[in-house]
Amino acid sequence: MQSAVILANNLSKEFITTKKSSGLRGAVKNLFKPEKTVKRAVDHVSFEITKGEIVGYIGPNGAGKSTTIKMMCGILNPTGGNVLINGMSPVNQRQKIVMDLGVVFGQRSQLYWDLPLGESFELLRRIYLVDRAKYEANLAELDRILNVHEFIDTPVRQLSLGQRMRGDLAAAMLHSPSVLFLDEPTIGLDVDVKYAIRKFIKEINEKYQTTVILTTHDLDDIQALCKRIIIINDGIIVSDSPLEELIEQELGHRLLIVELSAGDFHVTHPKAEITPLGSNRLQLKFRKDEISAAALISDISAQYQIRDLQIKEADINDVIRQIYARSKAACL
Repeated sequence: MQSAVILANNLSKEFITTKKSSGLRGAVKNLFKPEKTVKRAVDHVSFEITKGEIVGYIGPNGAGKSTTIKMMCGILNPTGGNVLINGMSPVNQRQKIVMDLGVVFGQRSQLYWDLPLGESFELLRRIYLVDRAKYEANLAELDRILNVHEFIDTPVRQLSLGQRMRGDLAAAMLHSPSVLFLDEPTIGLDVDVKYAIRKFIKEINEKYQTTVILTTHDLDDIQALCKRIIIINDGIIVSDSPLEELIEQELGHRLLIVELSAGDFHVTHPKAEITPLGSNRLQLKFRKDEISAAALISDISAQYQIRDLQIKEADINDVIRQIYARSKAACL
């Protein structure tokens, strides 16, 4: 069994906020006896991620995704528990550990706003102590995937959102980190740029066995890239499993849409839930572990003439919605 590249053990983070009271009396109270509340953003989170995994870390807004990422990067110190990256603590060995981490926050750039993109890369090369030959080789490889040469001489402030994201991804990988954290890397991007970013993630993972942790609200990213997803809600992990297994557990059914030739018909089947769709079209909902699509089609075609058919797999959006709803109900 592979050793863990990332090991989180009972990781927790609390934030203390002060409630402001209005008026003169409230101002005095705020000064001498402020009312404080504690919000636990991450609550005893534990997981292991091995080398070369691409793991989707997802949840609704405010679930604790970005807070967890920031603790793993060393940006925030945990209130409780600990995390190790390649056996090192982001709290106690931050300077050493950042040399092996790449981080991209979709709404916050690590690039230098007033400098051309290429000069940002050069500054990062010096910060990470990357020798010239390795830097040139890495930049050439990243340019092949992301085409950053098209705007490398443009000041960062003049880049489009898609160009900036491609620049941020290249910047995060210039020093060849073994672990890459991506927090909403495709937010607000068009289809072409999303495709380029997914291609980049796949290629660096396949070529270098880079471990990738991806937070996103775009479930197309999850389906395209991740074999495993961890779902967090209200700071608590509510699911951690392979994507296919999760879909099978939550929605172990398929949908068969059939269009029958004209004529009177009343279709029934003991292993399918049938819903008329009008114009001689029917939806047959069936469980994959009870009957195969081929057998169901054979049974229907033995009685009726099928003009057209379509098989629909379970929708990951439905899976995630069900898990969110169930975890929310459990917290009430």
